[in-house]
Amino acid sequence: MILSLGQSLESWVKEWFKPLAYACILLRQEGIPCVFYGDYYGVPFKNIPPMKEILNILLLARKYLAYGKQRDYLDDANIIGWVREGDYYHQDSGMAVILSDGDGGHKCMNVGKNLANSILYDCTGNIKETVYVDKDGNGIFYVNGGSVSVWIKKDNMYNL
Repeated sequence: MILSLGQSLESWVKEWFKPLAYACILLRQEGIPCVFYGDYYGVPFKNIPPMKEILNILLLARKYLAYGKQRDYLDDANIIGWVREGDYYHQDSGMAVILSDGDGGHKCMNVGKNLANSILYDCTGNIKETVYVDKDGNGIFYVNGGSVSVWIKKDNMYNL
């Protein structure tokens, strides 16, 4: 993982959008994960607060749960999602990620066999209700407007 100091960055990303961007950077299968130093620790002289709390959640989700086949749900202009199905080698692995740059809403997604017949919760804390995943791995996952929700197995061994 690369920790980068954004000193040459003069085009700032809006604060509400950063968790969405970091979900894409850290929880998708492709790419090289990177966290900007200024986002993690803050940039006091630019009045940019630290994002340690949400970044730590996303980093732990990546480390312990972001495994297995990825399935994308990119059928809406304002609400997208993807699933990491998990694998045999990482206990309780797998997740459903949904994000919105609009009003929020929901998506029906299939999380695969690893998370079938289980209860998932949003480890970001944005949605308080849980989601039941049926025997075939299908669940309806929710997201608030302008935010991201990362749905993981309830009572997993990592306590994110």
